[in-house]
Amino acid sequence: MKQQICILGSTGSIGTQALDVISQHSDRLEVYALTANRHWQLLAEQARKFQPAAVVIADEQYYPMLSEALTDQPDIKVYAGPQALDEIVEAAPIDMVLTAMVGFAGLSPTVHAIKAGKKICLANKETLVVAGELICQLAGEHRVPILPVDSEHSAIFQSIVGEGDNEIEKILLTCSGGPFRNCTEEELEQVTAADALRHPTWDMGAKITIDSATLMNKGFEVIEAKWLFGVPVEKIEVLIHPQSIVHSAVQFIDGSVKAQLGVPDMRLPIQYAFTYPDRLPLQGDRLDLFAHPLEFFKPDVKKFRCLALAFEAMRQGGNMPCILNAANEVANEAFRQDRCKFSDIARIIEQTMQRTTFIAHPTSLDDYIATDREARSIAMEDVKN
Repeated sequence: MKQQICILGSTGSIGTQALDVISQHSDRLEVYALTANRHWQLLAEQARKFQPAAVVIADEQYYPMLSEALTDQPDIKVYAGPQALDEIVEAAPIDMVLTAMVGFAGLSPTVHAIKAGKKICLANKETLVVAGELICQLAGEHRVPILPVDSEHSAIFQSIVGEGDNEIEKILLTCSGGPFRNCTEEELEQVTAADALRHPTWDMGAKITIDSATLMNKGFEVIEAKWLFGVPVEKIEVLIHPQSIVHSAVQFIDGSVKAQLGVPDMRLPIQYAFTYPDRLPLQGDRLDLFAHPLEFFKPDVKKFRCLALAFEAMRQGGNMPCILNAANEVANEAFRQDRCKFSDIARIIEQTMQRTTFIAHPTSLDDYIATDREARSIAMEDVKN
């Protein structure tokens, strides 16, 4: 039986690479549902090629165009709206859900997929950043595996497979350093969104590329690692590794370090999540260690304040990481739209963290939704001022 896959965010960078993996292993993997936010034309193209049972466009204004584009495909059901995302992941034939949506919007469908007992291939890091405690609790209750798709967390996972209960002394989370690693604070005052969108290693969407430039993306991954691997933030260390060859590593209590290395190709962790514990052939470049020096540096948390704020949010716990994420989404978008400076991003986030209502023990999805709404409002007010 082929594994039936639902891809949340099929038109993005992760989604398109996931479809390439599926096409290379069509004897084992099959698309059941594809979803997108606004890119209805690409979604229609993907639907024609992969013939899913259903497609969902989250932004309902694009439903007429998508529906019209697929009128000659009567076997493909077309749906629209956030509620349709929550409902499609619950479809009985689905075996696994790849959560490749960007931002807070990925939380609700992930919760619904877990409650429906679907294996989660997690590429939406904001899900664990915002509501890690809730997600882990639900995954335990419904006995749902969560397999990481981020290259760093996949590397950590691959490093601990087979280690049983051996104690982790430290997680070494690598980071390219982004395009501004060697910039001074004065130079950072002058950078533009166009500058920030030129990532030196990875080809990603605009939002995550800006997060990588501020190192907030790495801060999110610290929080994600805490929940995925049950390790306190004090045992997670970030290393700047410009070559992006060592994707991350684990140090055990005997001092031994295990790492996963490879070329920067997101199809590798995507395929590993889809087919674990099996490793299947994958077309693509192979790592040539003779061609790559391996360098490691400590991050400058004074210059890249967002990373420090992420550690602080995790230490405070409660709904603070949710506040961090909401403020970052607002500030990130404002910077991309030239409504604030690069250096304003950390300031907006920090002030939002100080002003938003703190809940030490959120108990439901509604708590996180309310926190997200309040934090966004405060951050937007800061941007306007």
